[in-house]
Amino acid sequence: MKICIDCDDAAVNLKKILFEHLKSKGIDIADLDYSASKEGALYPEIGFNLAKQIQVGKFDRGISICGTGLGMAMIANKVEGIYAGVCHDVFSAERLCKSNDAQIITMGERVIGPELAKTIIDAWLLSEFQGGGSTAKVEQMRALEKQSFNKE
Repeated sequence: MKICIDCDDAAVNLKKILFEHLKSKGIDIADLDYSASKEGALYPEIGFNLAKQIQVGKFDRGISICGTGLGMAMIANKVEGIYAGVCHDVFSAERLCKSNDAQIITMGERVIGPELAKTIIDAWLLSEFQGGGSTAKVEQMRALEKQSFNKE
């Protein structure tokens, strides 16, 4: 599994901590560091860039961090075929994948501490879509998404 990570100026410390944590575990992770290529980049373009990288298949999953995680989730969900959610607890992180088949987890550095963030990311990486009762819900979500993105 190939993972990417990025953040805005409100989450630089947590991004560094999570990047190093995952590297130390041998996880294939890339820091997109969008802000390095564009001075003054704001979270919408940073989160959009990360989501697009997943949409085109460069990465399987992504970690997007800002002050609260809310803005990053909102912008990622504007990219067709991408599903993202804010998670500040382990159960939600697991359900993000197991029940919702989402590719992006978002977090807020101003909301969560680094040790809890590491635990949440570890649980998220171990989670896979389980199908079952969630299959019909995810399929319906994808069908409704197509109506929204592909208006005729």
